[in-house]
Amino acid sequence: MRIPDLPWSNPLSVRLQNGTYHLFKSPYDALDFLENEWPLRHGRNYERAVRLCRSALERTTPLAVGREAFVAACLEAGLHVTTPPPAGYLAHPERNATQRR
Repeated sequence: MRIPDLPWSNPLSVRLQNGTYHLFKSPYDALDFLENEWPLRHGRNYERAVRLCRSALERTTPLAVGREAFVAACLEAGLHVTTPPPAGYLAHPERNATQRR
């Protein structure tokens, strides 16, 4: 049985060791990655992230707490974490306006 997905209010973009980026939208995404693809399967922050992401899915921990634990585990493993810009965001609105003319 799959636990219903509970999305984070702000997804996370993580730069993996091979240079690609992966978008994590929920504690389910994070927990799946931690348990199946994580590059460093030890560490205090890794263990904490697994526990808190699972608790967030069980609704016994706030989603934001699981998200922050995942960020800490990423940093511990040397992975770069960013928050992607909101949908519809234009990094250079004046350049985009010029290109549309």
